[in-house]
Amino acid sequence: MARRLAPALMTLLALTLAASAHGEEDAVRARDDRITDLERKLELMTAEMAKLRTQVGVPEEPDLTSHYGLGPAASKVYGQDRGLSLGGYGEAAYTALVRDKQGKSNRIDALRTVFYVGYKFSDRIVFNSEIEFEHANTEDGGEAGVEFANLDFFWRSALNFRAGLMLVPLGFTNEIHEPPFFFGVNRPVTEQVIIPTTWRENGAGIFGKLGETLDYRLYAMASLRADRFASSGIREGKQEGSKSLAEDFSLMGRVDWRPERVEGLLLGTGFSVGNIGQNLRDPNTKLKLPNARLALGELHAQYRNGPFHARALFAYSFLDDSADLNAALGNGADNAIARQMLGGYVETAYDIWPALFGNDAKALKPFIRVEYVDPQFELAQGFHRDGNLAGWVFTPGINFYPHPNVVLKAEYRNFEQRSGQRADEISLGMGFAF
Repeated sequence: MARRLAPALMTLLALTLAASAHGEEDAVRARDDRITDLERKLELMTAEMAKLRTQVGVPEEPDLTSHYGLGPAASKVYGQDRGLSLGGYGEAAYTALVRDKQGKSNRIDALRTVFYVGYKFSDRIVFNSEIEFEHANTEDGGEAGVEFANLDFFWRSALNFRAGLMLVPLGFTNEIHEPPFFFGVNRPVTEQVIIPTTWRENGAGIFGKLGETLDYRLYAMASLRADRFASSGIREGKQEGSKSLAEDFSLMGRVDWRPERVEGLLLGTGFSVGNIGQNLRDPNTKLKLPNARLALGELHAQYRNGPFHARALFAYSFLDDSADLNAALGNGADNAIARQMLGGYVETAYDIWPALFGNDAKALKPFIRVEYVDPQFELAQGFHRDGNLAGWVFTPGINFYPHPNVVLKAEYRNFEQRSGQRADEISLGMGFAF
């Protein structure tokens, strides 16, 4: 009996040992497959995280660069390969009045907190927007709004298309108003009163680069509203893209030339021309506003060479039918809208940090700006000038940059008016862009 069972037991033992060995091989193979699968998933996750960082992360390089007429931080989306882009800027200021305050108080204000949201659908289609919160809340003059929101369609270097809520391409600060990229706490008075910064409106147009030295933008946009004009200027005529009246459109344009032989030099001009009556009637006089035409133009120049910076701008506007417009609005002889307005400034700055500390790790830039503004340069016959509206503004100050995109500012503004005297101002400010 034992002799008969022995071969069977030996066979069973051999099969058991073979099965065990085979099972171990299967287990090892399964473990290797799991490890390979995990490695593949880890590689995919790492690639996705890198892609996400590229799309939404703050870039490692400190320098921001302006593209297509927008501020450096607003231009981030154009440097993306694809997908979402986030950026922004903010600024705050303290202003103390000097001499006769005329019942006014010193102020400290969270001026703006702004976010740029862009999306690059492809190399040819880009969405870009600026969402702004002013004065910290929507009470006491604060507001939340969209500064611009437009689609760019790229075709070729010389001809591309833009449509949506767009910034008007006039002056220096209407398009590039991020605080690290202009001098002083306050924007130039000329670019608030004569050019109503920040001026944006719905429309469409073209932009591009002609050759290596010439950039242009040309838009058709809804016009200003003449019924909101005042003796102090046209600033309140902005519709800001909110249910804008579109009975009248204006042609807006800009050309910038950077001559190759003079590195750092920029020469350019911008303009806006169009009717501003918008088929309106004054609710008090019941008179229809005339189809008055507003022509606003500016010349600008800028030179940058190492630590030296210089900038100049002159702006002028002409409003035809100003007498009829004043009559339709019921304006008296002493509060009339002007036929002609003008303003301009010259500004210089120099970075003294390298001379003081022997390196360019930071920047310290004293500056001075001198400007003249007159929103009532010429009035129609029978109307009188308000001397309190015209005069000189002298602004010395300093910008300190502990980082290229972070700035601390100080300035003193001296107002010399034709008649009367406006209190001088001392302002301290901070700003950033990312």
